[in-house]
Amino acid sequence: MSLIADLKSLDKSQRSAIWASYLGWTLDAFDFFLMVFMLSAIAKEFGTDVKAVAWGVTLTLAARPFGAFVFGWFAERFGRRPVLMIDITLFSIFEFASAFAPSLTALLVLRTLFGFAMGGEWGIGASLVMETIPARLRGPVSGLLQSGYPSGYFIASLVYGLLFDLIGWRGMFMVGVAPAILVILIRMHVKESPAFEAAKDKPKIDPVVALVRHWRIALYMIVLMAAFNAFSHGTQDLYPTFLQKQHHFDAHLTGTLAAIMNVGAIVGGIGFGIWSERIGRKRAIIVASLLALPILPLWAYSPTPLLLGIGAFLMQVAVQGAWGIVPVHLNELAPGATRAMFPGFAYQLGNLATAWNVVFQTDIAESHGNDYALALALFGGVTAVIIAAWTLIGPERQHVDFIAEVQTKTG
Repeated sequence: MSLIADLKSLDKSQRSAIWASYLGWTLDAFDFFLMVFMLSAIAKEFGTDVKAVAWGVTLTLAARPFGAFVFGWFAERFGRRPVLMIDITLFSIFEFASAFAPSLTALLVLRTLFGFAMGGEWGIGASLVMETIPARLRGPVSGLLQSGYPSGYFIASLVYGLLFDLIGWRGMFMVGVAPAILVILIRMHVKESPAFEAAKDKPKIDPVVALVRHWRIALYMIVLMAAFNAFSHGTQDLYPTFLQKQHHFDAHLTGTLAAIMNVGAIVGGIGFGIWSERIGRKRAIIVASLLALPILPLWAYSPTPLLLGIGAFLMQVAVQGAWGIVPVHLNELAPGATRAMFPGFAYQLGNLATAWNVVFQTDIAESHGNDYALALALFGGVTAVIIAAWTLIGPERQHVDFIAEVQTKTG
C-alpha cells in the first residue's frame, strides 16, 4: 500500500516522465525486435542464409554505443528532454526506411543507422526519469522502465503473429514508424530533469573528461553490461528462429510463445525492481540471475508448446528480473555530472562487446545440426553465473541524492 500511495503522490510532470521513458524504451525495443522475427523471411527474399541477415542484428547492437555517446553528450549540454525527442524521431525514420531496402547491403546500412539512433534512447530516458522521481521509488520505476524492453518485444510478437502473413517483412518495418508519435507526448507533458536544471549554473565538466576520471567504475559497468547483454540477447534474439527452425512452428504459434515469454519478462522486471528497494540492488540482481539456472532444461529442451511456454515465461522472469535493477543501479553508480551519457554509454559498450552474439549462436546451432536449444542454453547458463559473480564483487550506491550531488560537485 505504501508503494501505491507513493506513486499517487507524484505530480503530473513526474508521471509523464515515467511514461515517456517507459514508452520510449518499449517502442525502441518494438522496432528492434521486429527484425529478429523476420530473419528467415528476409534471407529468403535476398537469396541468402539466416547468418548473413543476422549481421543486421549485430550491426544494430554495434552501432548503439556510438549513439549513446553522441546523444548522451548532447543531453549533458542541452538537456535530456529535447535530445530525447530528436533521438526517437531519428530511429523511427530509419526503421521506416528499412522497408524500402533494395538489397541486403542497403538493409544492413539502414540497420546500422537505426542502431546509432537507438543507442541514445535508453541512457537519456533513464537519466530523465531517475532524476525526476523520489529516491524511494527508483527501484519500482527502474523495473517498470526496463520492462519497456520486453513490452516492446511483446508488441512485436503480437504484430508479427497477426500481420506478418498479410503485409510481409517490408510492411512490418513500415509499422515501426509508430514511435515517432511519442515525441508529441514528450513535447507537451514532460519537463526537463530537475538535476539538469540544478546544474545549469555550475561549471561544466566535459563528459569525456569525467569518463576518464572515473575509469574504474566505467570499466566495471561496461563488463557488467557485456554480461547482461549476452544474457538477454542470448536468450531472446534467436528464440523465434529456434521455434521456427527446430520446432517448425508457424508465425502464429511463434508469436504466441514469444508473447508469453515477454509477459514473464515484464513480471520479473517490475517484481525484482520493487524487491530491490528492500534487499538492495546487488542482491536482487544475483538472486534473479541465478534463478535462471534450474529453469534452463524446461526452457530449452521441452518437447511441447505448453512446456516451452512455461519455460519461456519463467526464464524471462529471471533474465528481466535481473535487468529490472539495471537502470537504477547504473544511474546510482554514475558520476553526477555525466548521468545522461555515462550509464547509457557503458550499457551500449557492453552491447558492442557482445554484438557478435547472434552470429556466434547461429554458428553453434548450425554446426550442431540446427540445434538452437544448445546455443540458447549455453549462453543462458554461462552468462547467469558471470553476472552473479561480477555483481557480487562490485559497488552499490543505493538512494544517492542526485540533485545534491550536482550542486556540490561537477564530476
